[in-house]
Amino acid sequence: MNQRSGDADPQDSPQPAPASGKGPATRRPFGARMRSAMLSVDAFVDTALWRSFSSLRRGIEAYSAWLRRFRARGAGRVAAELASDGVTFGLLGLVLMLALAQDAFQQTERADWRTTEDFSVTFLDRFGNEIGKRGILLNDTVPLEEIPDHLIKAALATEDRRFFYHFGIDVMGTARAMVENVRARTVVQGGSSITQQLAKNLFLTNERTLERKINEAFLALWLEMNLSKREILKLYLDRAYMGGGTFGVAAASEFYFGKNVRELSLAESAMLAGLFKAPTKYAPHINLPAARARANDVLTNMVQAGFMTEGQVIGARRNPALAIDRSKDRSPDHFLDYAFTEVRELARSHPELANDRIVIVRTTLDPGLQRQTEQALLENLREHGERYRVREGAVAVLVPETGAVRAMVGGRDYGESQFNRAVAAVRQPGSSFKPFVYITAFMNGYTPASVVPDAPISIGGWSPRNYSRGYAGPVTLKTALTKSINTVPVRLAQAIGRDKIVEYATAMGITTELKITRPLPLGVAEVTVIDMAASYASFASGGLKVTPTTILEVRNSAGRMIYQQASDRAPPQRLFPEEKAGEMNDVLVNAVENGTGRRARVPGVTVAGKTGTTQAYRDAWFVGYTGNYAAAVWFGNDDFTSTARMTGGSLPAMTWQVIMDYAHKGIELRPMPGVDRPARGDGAVPVAEGAGADRPRLLRVQSIAVLREIGARLDAIGKRAEAPAAATPPAQAEPVAR
Repeated sequence: MNQRSGDADPQDSPQPAPASGKGPATRRPFGARMRSAMLSVDAFVDTALWRSFSSLRRGIEAYSAWLRRFRARGAGRVAAELASDGVTFGLLGLVLMLALAQDAFQQTERADWRTTEDFSVTFLDRFGNEIGKRGILLNDTVPLEEIPDHLIKAALATEDRRFFYHFGIDVMGTARAMVENVRARTVVQGGSSITQQLAKNLFLTNERTLERKINEAFLALWLEMNLSKREILKLYLDRAYMGGGTFGVAAASEFYFGKNVRELSLAESAMLAGLFKAPTKYAPHINLPAARARANDVLTNMVQAGFMTEGQVIGARRNPALAIDRSKDRSPDHFLDYAFTEVRELARSHPELANDRIVIVRTTLDPGLQRQTEQALLENLREHGERYRVREGAVAVLVPETGAVRAMVGGRDYGESQFNRAVAAVRQPGSSFKPFVYITAFMNGYTPASVVPDAPISIGGWSPRNYSRGYAGPVTLKTALTKSINTVPVRLAQAIGRDKIVEYATAMGITTELKITRPLPLGVAEVTVIDMAASYASFASGGLKVTPTTILEVRNSAGRMIYQQASDRAPPQRLFPEEKAGEMNDVLVNAVENGTGRRARVPGVTVAGKTGTTQAYRDAWFVGYTGNYAAAVWFGNDDFTSTARMTGGSLPAMTWQVIMDYAHKGIELRPMPGVDRPARGDGAVPVAEGAGADRPRLLRVQSIAVLREIGARLDAIGKRAEAPAAATPPAQAEPVAR
């Protein structure tokens, strides 16, 4: 029978595989299966991507269609665009501000930031007389609950009425202050909250810069997140500067009124609260009428803030506070701040000092020299400041052999600004940096008699010029430094290497970073006043490193000695041989006698030093030394504006001369290595220094020569008198004797 169409032949049908599995294979090869799997994955990815992009496209189209319903036109569109740009630039500004604030936030990582000034230190001068105190003076133990309520209200009403309602930055208060300042066309109100002021007191300085304000704002937010409002208020009342070298309301209460802060009257509290704004201007021991007027304003603030009624403050208005008369007291505040910092540093290496924070410190300060230094700086600023358009100055005076700081002035008005320009301000030294170049050259084969050409030089397109715009040709190094020639130190730096100059400057005492640049030999790096004084002192010491110090000894609350500089301090390190220091001294003496430092000459005293003037006359220096003292004087402006062509040979040298002329009166002069050599075998007798002397001093060669000449003249007079007396009868010799 024929098969039906479409039916398969039974013989062609597949047969079942044997149970043993040994029949014909039915699975595809492994490679085919992998290709199939990869195609499946590829198809899945392609489908997923297509669906995702399709969904995204539909979403964007839907969003665009929705936005078209709210399309702004005209003024509305302008406002929308401005708002959008404002948000964008605001976010960018926030990121930039966060970047600038990183340095400030690093300070919060210190474990002791809340107890940085937890010491109670009484400072004595080198002779044992009390000169001031620093720290909380133990009054930080007074709880906030025991501080008079009217003092807290006075502070809040005057400084930050919305303190308990803002998040660290009072936006409304700042806006109100800006409006009032614009209206008055001057600064009549401050916009900083109490938290911002505390952030400045704990972590920052008083420099008026944009970076500081940014740091202050972020630190205020950080304080608000880490402390309660009551803790912030307590720290503020304990740390705010209150004038007279006191910090905190408790210390100010003792200083101005001689009473515990718990006992303050309303009138006294109002007077203290008035000090927060301008401690020196309203300090009652300086200007009592101004302090009382300010206290009356504080009472008005309390009434306007709703903290008190007019009837409650009327008694304080009629009976204003009377402060202790301290008009004759003068405290070396910048020196005390620096010494206080050194006490805290000592605590890191002396556990006993860290544990017993009630200490008495005998310092290196010479009160007479300190007064003269302050007077010289202030009088020169008053007399010449307007003429030279200079507003600030700083001085540091120390002893070359020990590094003992005898005097320090960090600015013209400590009450206006506690920023210590002698130790914290970094400024370019100008030509006063050149001795670092020359001593490095002397240590690398050069001598003062070495000849180097003063001629045009170009280094990578940079061509330094001399101040005179002319060139002297071949000159000795002694002449080059005396005349402050610029091309010679640049050539020396090329020959010996700028890295070596940086090494020597750092070893001598420069603690700031010195960047290796082509203009480095001309003093474009940034240094501090105290570092320059200490570095130059290494020349006067004969090549020994001089490390500044303000502390002679420290005693704990029981009176037991826990630190003594003479025994606890390591011996000084030798930086270069004494003969090299002598060569440098000879050159720098010539720079004063015959160079740009003539105004620094002190009659009868061998003076060595160097002037420095920076580009655009922004900074003016004189750094110099004798065998007894080394000192650095700087004048300039905090905002880096130029002076009226003031050079280091003018106001700085004049100020230095006045200070040193006073410092050397009535003392024996130490010899300067390489210049003043003690006479040997000539009968000179060592003369003791007096109080605090550590070794005898020898008369200088000039002094010995003068004494010999006087002696010779006396001998000649005696011989002339004896000759007629021998040939004259006794009756006639009597008139000659008379």
